[in-house]
Amino acid sequence: MKSQPLERGAAGTELSSNALGVGGIVFLVLAAVAPLTGIIVIATLGIALGNGGGMPGTFIIATLILLLFAVGYAQMAKKLVSAGGFYAFVVKGLGRPLGLVAGNIAMLGYNCFVAGAIGTSGFFTATVINDLTGLDLPWFAWSLISVVLVFLLTRRGIDFSAKVLGVCLILEVSILLVLDFNILLTHGFSFEALMPHTVFSGSLGLALLFAANCFVGFEATGLFGEEARDPHRTIPKATYIAIVFIGVFSAFTTWAIVSALGVAQAQDAAVEHLPTGDLIFMLAGQYLGDTLTKAMMVLLLVSLFAALLALHNSATRYIYAYSRVGILTPVLSRTRKANGAPQNASAAQLVFGTVVCAIYYVAGLDPITALTASMTGFGTLGILALQTLAAVAVVVHFRRSRDPRFWATLVAPGFGALGLAAIVLLAILNFTTLAGSDSPIIGALPWLLAVAVVTGLATAQWLKARRPHVYAELLSDMEHYDKVHHDVADDATEDRSKYPSQA
Repeated sequence: MKSQPLERGAAGTELSSNALGVGGIVFLVLAAVAPLTGIIVIATLGIALGNGGGMPGTFIIATLILLLFAVGYAQMAKKLVSAGGFYAFVVKGLGRPLGLVAGNIAMLGYNCFVAGAIGTSGFFTATVINDLTGLDLPWFAWSLISVVLVFLLTRRGIDFSAKVLGVCLILEVSILLVLDFNILLTHGFSFEALMPHTVFSGSLGLALLFAANCFVGFEATGLFGEEARDPHRTIPKATYIAIVFIGVFSAFTTWAIVSALGVAQAQDAAVEHLPTGDLIFMLAGQYLGDTLTKAMMVLLLVSLFAALLALHNSATRYIYAYSRVGILTPVLSRTRKANGAPQNASAAQLVFGTVVCAIYYVAGLDPITALTASMTGFGTLGILALQTLAAVAVVVHFRRSRDPRFWATLVAPGFGALGLAAIVLLAILNFTTLAGSDSPIIGALPWLLAVAVVTGLATAQWLKARRPHVYAELLSDMEHYDKVHHDVADDATEDRSKYPSQA
């Protein structure tokens, strides 16, 4: 018997509506970005392998590229609301075959990223807990604990996850700001780090790749459109806030780091600490003391767990969107009646990530050099490729509809798409550096993008020929939810016009 998508509106198949405001969505995406982890791991790699003391300027360049993309993204988000996120954007802009290519890349990228995050969280938790308390448990045991906690939290609903992630985010950002201002008050920041000759020194391409990596996760704002209050306004605002916050915070913090090390000496110092990965902890010991340094180590675990929870929420919604239209089994689109949490998709996603981690653990492979390098490395590449496809889809959609807004729908998103395409090319050419592994097996992982393209196009042809109702649903699904949210917005506008004192 052919699998049919579950009927819209059927009990237990809808996400919770009106659950998230701008703040909740911002917390969800910034937690996925994991600012503390990004600075300790990724930004220091950019300093060591990229342009050294010019890394703060690199974050400014990356921010400008993504803001250009966000101009078109915001216009598209006002027209389309879907739990399919960028997959839905590509369906709308480039058609169903390429939409399925984007969906496959999203499924691969996010699910691999979560598998890597499970392993990374388990490894660092085991290491830090052992250092601080002497308790010695295998990393996989801590990974299992993390998975159980994530599942229990997601069952409470997306609004509860947003609150938990908000607390985690504030804590991890606060400890870095304390470090930043201690450095600033001690000897100030060096403006040499922002000079063009510094920013464009060394390997700017690699620096830009690592800087862009620190933004991975911001694109998830659109995934929560169906759960947002007034999504046509909420999603664009949340996207701009997320990009600006990540860019400003990362630039400011790396400015503090290279100023403390000495702009000219920053790259050598970062290279020296590269094998141990303790550059930021070394600076924290100098400027914050032993107690706050230990607190930073604990908050690193908080940051890693928050990133896992946020990335899991994003991955789950792609599974949910795919199953709702019948590409995956409709069972995975069922939600909790109490709060609309997509619990079946959540369970399936966590099972996948846990099984991947278990394979690496049983095989005796290192969780960082093997698991994190392969899964997180490819996950990063996949999400960057997804962002690029969405950027192109935005431009094409508005050109096809002959939108007259030249800057907002062509120039800005066009330059954003070119910038993202350049970053993806850098990621493919330097994938072993991005992943942090010289393994030829890991170096071949970018070929999975080609697999995603071929299977996406093949799936589209098969659905069109054998399951036309599912192929049609790819468009009607998002049109249904977009109409629902436009009707809600129109009702709210009408209410404000009737009762201007309440507007």
